[in-house]
Amino acid sequence: MHSTIDSIPGQKRVRATLNNFLQSESIPHAFLFTGLDGTGKVNAAIQFAKAIVTNQKNIDAEKALRSVELLQEPYIKLIFPLPRGKNETDSSSPTEKLSQDDLESIREQIISKSENPFHKISVEKANSIKINSIRDIKRFLLMQYDEIGYRFIIITDAHLMSDEAQNALLKSLEEPPDKVIFFLITSFVNRLRPTILSRCWKIGFDPLKENELVFILQKYFKIDEKTAIETAPFAMGSVQTALHLINLDTHNLKEKTVSILRYSFGRKYNSAFNELNSILTDNHSENYTIIISMIIIWLNDIQKHRLDINKYFFNDHIETLEKFNSKFPDVDINALTTRLDNLSKLPKSNINPSLLSAILLFELSSIVLNR
Repeated sequence: MHSTIDSIPGQKRVRATLNNFLQSESIPHAFLFTGLDGTGKVNAAIQFAKAIVTNQKNIDAEKALRSVELLQEPYIKLIFPLPRGKNETDSSSPTEKLSQDDLESIREQIISKSENPFHKISVEKANSIKINSIRDIKRFLLMQYDEIGYRFIIITDAHLMSDEAQNALLKSLEEPPDKVIFFLITSFVNRLRPTILSRCWKIGFDPLKENELVFILQKYFKIDEKTAIETAPFAMGSVQTALHLINLDTHNLKEKTVSILRYSFGRKYNSAFNELNSILTDNHSENYTIIISMIIIWLNDIQKHRLDINKYFFNDHIETLEKFNSKFPDVDINALTTRLDNLSKLPKSNINPSLLSAILLFELSSIVLNR
């Protein structure tokens, strides 16, 4: 196993697949990395690129490796969502009409990504991958660099390409130059055209395990061990979700989760509604999913308590587990968990946040009302 590929946290199956390609020396010209946001897909593409360049002969491997690490052309072309500049047309280059502030932000984001491969590139008002960026690939491909060996094109958030942009990319995928490898990174594979998918080797990424999340949070984001351990169980296997939780204050979210449950079971619906809405005020879609995830984990603790398994995520609130099982010993936790999991998908339907809150609280309060 190549040491660079082996450095990828978690993703044992992905590492094995990439190593097999490396050893066979028969590498597809295009990969599609899919899975949850925050599972290390871009990092895997970067590490695989590094492994490929270090295995090449007759090139300056040290120079190539450094350029890949810095995400610099001519070895790597990194494509990600960009804002649209003033008076920009489809014939403009991707950045020529952008303001100096935008250009500086983009430069800083690329530097952050090169220093931390788990950093999520985010540029203000950048909501799509522009047709200009995809057309710029043609310029990149036309440049002759036979002496440097392999080159790589990484497209992050590939699902944000418009149909027009995807059609433009298809032309490059159909007739790629020798030793050019594409990596399309996405968490929404269904938004890509079948003609794109058919030309890529698909590799799915699994949610990260708790110990893997703790490792990444400590190594790459300098999160203290206590916070990382407390956060990991609620992060659903995603680094980005973990960071969002930490930004919201994981401990405070746990306290609010318990308060919502107490108010709901105690029929204090107005208090429960206000507590829930205080969490959903900003970024309600993601926060709604997170709070349901935390409630489900609390319900899993209920099951553990019933089975005398004394290892709880809500270990600061064991008394709530005891009281619930005392009052509601016959509640079907599995059925309730399934219903809540279905509710977590509702934000995708663009339902009003207040209605989302009401639906969740009705589901929780049904435990009391049905007795």
